[in-house]
Amino acid sequence: MAQESGGDESGRLGSGPKGSGKVREGKSVGSPTPPPSSRSGLASPGAYLTSLAASVAQLYVSQGKRRGGRSRPDESLPERRAALPGPWGPGLQRLRKVGSASGTMLLRAAWRRAAVAVTAAPGPKLAAPTRGLRLRVGDHAPQSAVPADTAAAPEAGPVLRPLYMDVQATTPLDPRVLDAMLPYLVNYYGNPHSRTHAYGWESEAAMERARQQVASLIGADSREIIFTSGATESNNIAIKGVARFYRSRKKHLITTQTEHKCVLDSCRSLEAEGFQVTYLPVQKSGIIDLKELEAAIQPDTSLVSVMTVNNEIGVKQPIAEIGRICSSRKVYFHTDAAQAVGKIPLDVNDMKIDLMSISGHKIYGPKGVGAIYIRRRPRVRVEALQSGGGQERGMRSGTVPTPLVVGLGAACEVAQQEMEYDHKRISKLAERLIQNIMKSLPDVVMNGDPEHHYPGCINLSFAYVEGESLLMALKDVALSSGSACTSASLEPSYVLRAIGTDEDLAHSSIRFGIGRFTTEEEVDYTVEKCIQHVKRLREMSPLWEMVQDGIDLKSIKWTQH
Repeated sequence: MAQESGGDESGRLGSGPKGSGKVREGKSVGSPTPPPSSRSGLASPGAYLTSLAASVAQLYVSQGKRRGGRSRPDESLPERRAALPGPWGPGLQRLRKVGSASGTMLLRAAWRRAAVAVTAAPGPKLAAPTRGLRLRVGDHAPQSAVPADTAAAPEAGPVLRPLYMDVQATTPLDPRVLDAMLPYLVNYYGNPHSRTHAYGWESEAAMERARQQVASLIGADSREIIFTSGATESNNIAIKGVARFYRSRKKHLITTQTEHKCVLDSCRSLEAEGFQVTYLPVQKSGIIDLKELEAAIQPDTSLVSVMTVNNEIGVKQPIAEIGRICSSRKVYFHTDAAQAVGKIPLDVNDMKIDLMSISGHKIYGPKGVGAIYIRRRPRVRVEALQSGGGQERGMRSGTVPTPLVVGLGAACEVAQQEMEYDHKRISKLAERLIQNIMKSLPDVVMNGDPEHHYPGCINLSFAYVEGESLLMALKDVALSSGSACTSASLEPSYVLRAIGTDEDLAHSSIRFGIGRFTTEEEVDYTVEKCIQHVKRLREMSPLWEMVQDGIDLKSIKWTQH
């Protein structure tokens, strides 16, 4: 793995005990120690940072180092060895051995250490003459470039960021994905639809390779993959596109009450156009009743849309069984698999899936890109939602963003390689989190079916605690009380209401997301802080005090003043 080969110099991307910038009792864990300027062989840390910045730029923007459609920054390293000063020179020279992903992490680590050396050095700060820009760098803080002639602002110290435990909302970019994208952000910038020159041919080849990578992950043909801006657009194309194309013969659709907001809103939009939509209820486990689905199918039903893995409670629907029912009744089956692709095995042919929505940033890829699988045999027809140049076989007009689709393809390839390992590791961490919380706190309820469940999505309700208050108390951990698309609302989750959760428990729910880069230390820290703050908030709650006195809250008749 890339993060292992980098050693102490690279830290761990995203999260980990080293170089993660996590908050531990108010301290930064793994903050790099500034090196003495005497070891760098340069006049000052500022000069060291300037030299390092130039070296990094040369490694990644190296003219004449193109081969096979990809940039190879590690191949230009021998020519640059003299330009890599300081105590990390030997570590950076290992780039050729450890590969480009680990090399990226080594460069990031060296950059952070050099930046800290500049801010820690006594005396006046030297401006780094990097093409008229001055970089302001904090440990694990976003870098911002400001014009060099702007009045100097006070230097900010290292920024402590919370642990990230919200991977259902989005995932960090895998460094291997970044490596695949970089050449197409800098050197290979041609329009993939330009057929008259090499720039277009290069980009088109990369786009088709990405299409094949996505198709391979779900067992599809590459011609059945259409690139979109994300799962929301894919869901809109699938639901509105199928319904409108077959509207002359079929005007009925079926979905569930726990679908993503974009699916429910698309169905409501179709209802305004005269379509009939059946919203199937779910059982207390969050899973639909297959008999109810079968009974709901009508002669004029064109589409059934059921989410593979729920984004709030992690419940897995019986997709293969639903696919067989739809296939036997000659009804198209669409599934929103944004939370499932790359995390659990999926095969569109075995599961009889006709349309599938995919999102890039849910599988450690870039934001702003996704895909929709549309079966070719038997052919599924959709009406395009937008007009234009007819790209993507006329189903999604618009220039395909080559760097983004390359990133999506790379993310799918990495997911295919890492799926089994990731699932085992995430399952172990999830079990650790659930057991440690439940053995230390009473009255904690896990929402959703514990058996048919993706382990990386854990939704817990803490009775007698307001969820928003707990989120504010857990400021050292990035968590969510539900879907990021509806988190601005103060209403309890419609998914939890659909599975029959009491309103007070629905208000006290927290979603914990565990992903590829989550560590045991992060899980343990989250558990420790969660237990601490739940106990504190319950001690402040009059309801908790009444329960401790043996009073049944449901027997109380509350009056409003």
